[in-house]
Amino acid sequence: MVKETRYSRLCSSKNILTVNGKFPGPTLYAHRGDTVIVDVINKGKENITIHWHGVKQPRNPWSDGPEYVTQCPIKPGNNFSEKVIFSDEEGTLWWHAHSDWSRATVHGAIIIYPRPGSPYPFPKPYAEVPIILGEWWKEDVRVVFERLIRTGGQPNDSDAYTINGHPGDLYPCSKSGTFQLNVLHGKSYLFRMMNTAMNEILFFAIKNHKLTVVGIDASYTKPLTRDYIAISPGQSLDILFFANQEPDYYYMAARPYVSGVNVSFDNTTTTGLVKYNGIRGPFLPRPPLLPYLPCFNDTSAAVNFSGSLRSLATKDHSIDVPIKVNKRIKSTISINAFPCPNNTCEGPNGTRLAASMNNITFKEPSLDILQAYYYKIRGIFGDKFPKHPPFVFNYTADILPLELEISKRGTQVRKIRYNSTVEVVFQGTNLVAGIDHPMHLHGYSFYVVGWGLGNFNETKDPKSYNLVDPPRRNTVAVPKNGWTTIRFRANNPGVWLMHCHLERHLTWGMNTVFIVRNGKKPEEKILPPPPALPPC
Repeated sequence: MVKETRYSRLCSSKNILTVNGKFPGPTLYAHRGDTVIVDVINKGKENITIHWHGVKQPRNPWSDGPEYVTQCPIKPGNNFSEKVIFSDEEGTLWWHAHSDWSRATVHGAIIIYPRPGSPYPFPKPYAEVPIILGEWWKEDVRVVFERLIRTGGQPNDSDAYTINGHPGDLYPCSKSGTFQLNVLHGKSYLFRMMNTAMNEILFFAIKNHKLTVVGIDASYTKPLTRDYIAISPGQSLDILFFANQEPDYYYMAARPYVSGVNVSFDNTTTTGLVKYNGIRGPFLPRPPLLPYLPCFNDTSAAVNFSGSLRSLATKDHSIDVPIKVNKRIKSTISINAFPCPNNTCEGPNGTRLAASMNNITFKEPSLDILQAYYYKIRGIFGDKFPKHPPFVFNYTADILPLELEISKRGTQVRKIRYNSTVEVVFQGTNLVAGIDHPMHLHGYSFYVVGWGLGNFNETKDPKSYNLVDPPRRNTVAVPKNGWTTIRFRANNPGVWLMHCHLERHLTWGMNTVFIVRNGKKPEEKILPPPPALPPC
C-alpha cells in the first residue's frame, strides 16, 4: 500500500510517501524464472507508478511502470495489479516509483535467488545484507520537484545521503539511528547493494576491508576485489565482504562523485558501522576512522572501477554477445537550455535548463505510448527519433556555440525489428555542462562492449571492443565528455523507455522510447493487456 508516513531525520519530521509505511520499502524476494503478482493500492495524495528496475518483463510492458510510456499513473484511491515476470535475472535489483520525484522515498530491494537446488557461483555467504544507498531532503520532495519545474534551474541539493534510510552519525541528530552491521569474525557476508539516490553517483568503502564484486544488475561477474566501489543511480551490485580484521568497530561510508563543472551537489558523507561480535559499549577505545574514498571529482577512480568489471561467462552462466550488428544507433546525450521570457529562469543566463538525446527533449504525451501503439491510436507519438546525431560537431570541446544548446521538444520513438542485433553508442557532450550520465534501458540487459573519453571514433574505437566477456548491465554510466557502446538482441517485444537515471536529467527530458515490434510467432508478440489498466 502506498501511503504517507511520518519520519524524523536531521532534527526534523515530515510526511513522506512510503510503501506499507516503510522507508526504504519492503524487499521483494523471488527465484529465477518466478512470476510475482503485486497489488499496488494508492492511498497517498498523488499519482504513482511502480517500476521493477532491471526486470525484463518478457512480452509484458504493461507492468513496467514509467508513467505515460507504458501506463497512465495510478491515481489516489485507485489500485493496479501488476504482474512481475522474472526470466534470466539472478542477483540484486530494485523497485521504485517512476512518477515525478516520488522514488526519493518509494523504493526497495529485489532479491532474486537461483532456481531451487542451484548454487551461487561463489562460496555461499554466512548471511546476506541489503545495503540501500539513498538521499534525504529536509524539505518535502514534492516542493523540490515543483520548484525545479517552475524556476527552470537546478534542483535544491539534498541535505544528506543515507545507508538503509539513515544518514549516519556525521549528520546532526543522527547518531542513534546509524545503520549498524553486526558480524562474526571469519564469516563472509553478501551485500545486496543498490544506489537509489536521485542525482548522484556514489563511492562506497569500509575501513580496512576489501570488497569483492561478484554480480552487477542481476548478472554474475568475475570476482573483482577493490578497496572501494563506484555505483551510479539505478545500478545494483552483489559484493562479498569478509569479516577478517581485528575485532573492532569499522566505518562504512559513501560520498558523491560529481564530474560536472559549476554543478551544485550535496558534498557530505553518509556512514554506517561494522561491529564485530564481542565488542561492547560505545566506540572503543576511540571513534573508528573513516575509510579512504576518492575525491568527489576523481573521474579516473570512477571509470577505472566500472571499466574493470567482466561477465562471469562460464558454461553455467553463459553470455551471448551480438557479434554482428544489423541496427546501429548513435545518440548524443546533452544538457540544454531554452530561452526564457525576459531571461527570468534560473538556468545559465536566465535560460530554462533541459536535456536531450539526439537533440530531442522528450515531451510527455497525454496517453501512454504503449496503449497508443497497441491500439493504433494516432497523434500520440512520432517515430522519427534519429539514428544519428542531427548535428555533427566536436562534442567534447571546451567552448561550443550557444545555438547548439537549444534542443527541440518532441515525443519521438525509434522502432526496431524483432530479433535485431542492436548497437547503441552514447556520446556525451560538453553543452552547458559536461557530466556523467547513467543510462538505463527498460525491458533489457545489455552488454557494455566499449567506452572511452573524448569523441567516439567510428574507425578506431570498435577495434578495442570487448566481445568476449563484457559486463552485462541494465544501467551504464557514460563518462563525462566520453562515450559508451552497448549491444543487445531485440527479442523482447514491447514499448521500452531509455533514459538517464539522474532524476533531474530525466525531468529535463533526457529520454526516448524504443518500440520493439512483434515477431511472427505467438510467443514473439506482446501479451494482451491486463483487464483493468489505470485510466488516463
